[in-house]
Amino acid sequence: MKIAVISDIHANLIALKEVLKDIEKEQCDSIFCLGDLVLAGPQPKETLDFIKEQSWMIIQGNTDKMFADYNEELLAQLKEIFPVMGNSLEQDVLLVDREYLAQLAPKLEFELDGVKILLVHGSPRYNNEDIMPNMPLEAVEEMIADTDANLILCGHTHVPCGYQTTSGQTVVNVGSVGRPMTQKPLSCYAIVETNNGEFIVRHKFINYDREAAANLVRERNFEGAEDLAQLILAPTTRHV
Repeated sequence: MKIAVISDIHANLIALKEVLKDIEKEQCDSIFCLGDLVLAGPQPKETLDFIKEQSWMIIQGNTDKMFADYNEELLAQLKEIFPVMGNSLEQDVLLVDREYLAQLAPKLEFELDGVKILLVHGSPRYNNEDIMPNMPLEAVEEMIADTDANLILCGHTHVPCGYQTTSGQTVVNVGSVGRPMTQKPLSCYAIVETNNGEFIVRHKFINYDREAAANLVRERNFEGAEDLAQLILAPTTRHV
């Protein structure tokens, strides 16, 4: 089978639709989505309404859980740590279907064509734990120590990478569709091809109209919207 794996859309419907065009060209059988659907991006309502119409397998990201758990205390804490994200959440929560985000599973495990696959957002331990490039292999192996999946697919960091562990397990961060944090900020997703217990994984990088997406963020006009626009155009840090 041929599966597309996407993550971290962050309300960027322009980027998502370009990625979906490429997925269609690749003739993938299914799409798995690893969460962070809407927070702090150009079009939260439109993006979630579009996603809800799809037949993807979707898990809950850490920012999706923020919507599910939303209260004034959580908002105040986020504004203190990441004020721009907090300002966006305060506006986004009025626009999106919180019940839909709340019912998403935090992780999913299943067998596909003889390959045991685990979908997580951050790591198997925590939805906000980073799996980044150039980590000590021992650190990655510690994160997945309680799993027996052949292939662990994650997102969260917005930076694609992959590891082959001494246990024979493969860990792949699929990158970000909506806010890539790479030197050249192209949308990124992964394609997984399985065949009788074997699999291969490859990343794909897709260009999209970043100026249009950045302008839509600016038009939302909350404090810090320009900072989020710059993260789309020329990212320097994952958070603001």
